This record gives sequence, structure tokens and C-alpha cells, in this order.
Amino acid sequence: SGHTTAILASKVKGTPVYSAAGEKLGTVEDIVLDKQSNRIMFAALGFGGVLGMGEKYCPIPWSLLNYNKDKGGYLVPLDKDSIKTGPAYALKDLSKHDGRLGDIREKTYSHYRVARDWQ
Repeated sequence: SGHTTAILASKVKGTPVYSAAGEKLGTVEDIVLDKQSNRIMFAALGFGGVLGMGEKYCPIPWSLLNYNKDKGGYLVPLDKDSIKTGPAYALKDLSKHDGRLGDIREKTYSHYRVARDWQ
């Protein structure tokens, strides 16, 4: 499935993310952890911007990422349009107010139609 029991965050950071069709969507710039439940809230997928200026980050539910050895990156069942129309934030906002800024987690899981794993 591409999921492992244990992985270092440093190994995840910078890993490319591809659509099921093989189109590069961006890279994992960081991961956001829920310290109270000991779960990953989401991967912060970086896209857009130039030299780090104006870049936005899409929170992608961790369960959607499946590592593919042949691609050397994660495959997600999403396309570029669903990423572009999905929630996007400045990186610092993904953990602001414990990730509840504008209900980031709720909006993200709703947009990508992922079952809530925190309820």
C-alpha cells in the first residue's frame, strides 16, 4: 500500500507527490502532527510561488499518500485541479491555533472526501 509502520519526518520532507496519472503535483514541505492523538494531521504539499515567495501549502490527509518506489515519491488519488481548488494556506497557518484556524482540518478532509480519523 505504500504505508510503513515507521518513517522519519526528515525522509518525508522534500519527497515529490504525483497524481495517479503521474503528473507532479508538488513536494511534501512538512508534516503537521496532532500531539494529543499521536496522529499525523496532514502533509503540507508545497506548490506555486517563486523562490519561496508567495508559495501556498495544501494540507493533504496523510492517508491519501502512498509511496511508490518506481516514482520515488508519493502517489495520491487527486489531480492538479482538485489541489488548486482545495484549501491552501501559508505554512505557519497550518499549525496556528492547533490547526483549527478556519477549521483547516475539517475543510481539508471535506474537500478531499476523507473520513475523519480524529472523531
